[in-house]
Amino acid sequence: MEKELIIDASEKGVELALLEGGKLVELHHQKTNNNLSVGDILIGKIRKMMPGLNAAFVDIGHRKDAFLHYTDLGPKLRSLIKWSNGVINGSINTHRLDNFKYEEEIIKTGKIDQVLNKRFPILVQVLKEPISTKGPRLSCELTLPGRYMVLSPFSDTVSVSKKISSSEERKRLHTLAESIKPKNFGIIVRTAAEGKKVQELHEEVVTLIGQWEEIFRQLKTVAPPAKLLSELDKPASVLRDMLSDGFSRIVVNDKDMYADIKSYLQTISPDQVNIVQHHNSSKPVFDTFGVTKQIKAAFGRTATLNSGAYLVIEKTEAMHVIDVNSGHKIASNDVDQTILAVNLEAAEEIARQIRLRDIGGLIVIDFIDMRNQDHRKQLSKAMEDFMRKDRSQHTILPLSKFGLMQITRERARPEVVVDTAEQCSTCGGTGKANATILLTDEVNRDLEFVMQSRPKGKVFLRTHPFLEAYLKKGFPSLQMRWFMRYNKWIRVVPHADYPLNQYRFFEGNDDEIRLNN
Repeated sequence: MEKELIIDASEKGVELALLEGGKLVELHHQKTNNNLSVGDILIGKIRKMMPGLNAAFVDIGHRKDAFLHYTDLGPKLRSLIKWSNGVINGSINTHRLDNFKYEEEIIKTGKIDQVLNKRFPILVQVLKEPISTKGPRLSCELTLPGRYMVLSPFSDTVSVSKKISSSEERKRLHTLAESIKPKNFGIIVRTAAEGKKVQELHEEVVTLIGQWEEIFRQLKTVAPPAKLLSELDKPASVLRDMLSDGFSRIVVNDKDMYADIKSYLQTISPDQVNIVQHHNSSKPVFDTFGVTKQIKAAFGRTATLNSGAYLVIEKTEAMHVIDVNSGHKIASNDVDQTILAVNLEAAEEIARQIRLRDIGGLIVIDFIDMRNQDHRKQLSKAMEDFMRKDRSQHTILPLSKFGLMQITRERARPEVVVDTAEQCSTCGGTGKANATILLTDEVNRDLEFVMQSRPKGKVFLRTHPFLEAYLKKGFPSLQMRWFMRYNKWIRVVPHADYPLNQYRFFEGNDDEIRLNN
């Protein structure tokens, strides 16, 4: 499927829209002042031990202390602490781990106060960004992600992405990874490495080792809490993780970012440099490519499907609930097939909405009831297929006997929320408008002012179609009475975008006449 990445850069930050087949499927936003992202590696200080939670709160320089649970420490915690403390106190003088001796692994069922204490700083990586009232969540299992592979210090394992289906290709990549793997580093080969040569993979290993060396240099000089290595900015990280042959166009409206993206693509995928385009029109880039309209349509309490069916999406503290409504679609001789068709259409849109809004945690979907067991299985299988494009880890349970489907999805970042409501131009947000019975009096009064100030010029009135019809109705109509009074035909032009009680006067050359009342 053809993919496009539209990037809108402004002073407030960068917004990225991913389109698949022309349809908006992901929306990412990075604020200019955002100083914490998933993947950042920091040196922190343990602020408080919580044996009851089997966790610790760590100061990493954020306004809220970060949460570090025992299960996120990783078996090589003692080796990580030994290395980081050695670098800080000067007993370790190289970033390489060739001669580093591992410490004993920690057990899975241990207690946090048995392996950590407040005396030493701790090297951590952001696992989840701050969400709602919760602070960041941390991990001590460090990873350095690249386009083709992920490098893991204090590990010796090599694994290949399960999404690479060919057993021969998996075996080839495993052999290549073993041959280029630095000692005491593990490698996870990503899907994008399929078909790549050893030279490309080795070049990325060198780059990732360079990042580890940067952590080593920073660790020797900074005082905790401090950031040692930042995740790539949002455009680069999206391209690193998602760029494929299916991308047909990358459009960016900022000249400097355009140059940066071309330079980055030259490094990771030289063949695709030409798909980058600079948008230099005065029209906003999201408007040009129809992104704004799709955002307005997709974000809201309800989402309407092409068939006329619609979804109602509600958020609670514990979960998201999605209700599927048929609208007027259940009007067929074969009701079962119609219900299946509506549910399948809804499942595809739900998968898009989950990905687009980046909904995490527990999601409960109330599909239209189906008694046919084959149809229920078909819907469950279709939902799995639709969710396969989602990069976040998720689990889908079959339909329950009540027709409910439960999905759990990894939550690493705050949910994307876009307020699509606009302030009412009629009431100005107050909820109250002038009495409509007085509207024609206002039009007559303003027309009187216009005719006094422009007795000879051409004048026409632009208003909502309902008001236009009212001004022209009857015999004699208000429009005819104006002609008899002013000896001039006042044209009334309908405009569907106007609110019901809005009207404006224009001169013959289409210049608006500003009223001073």
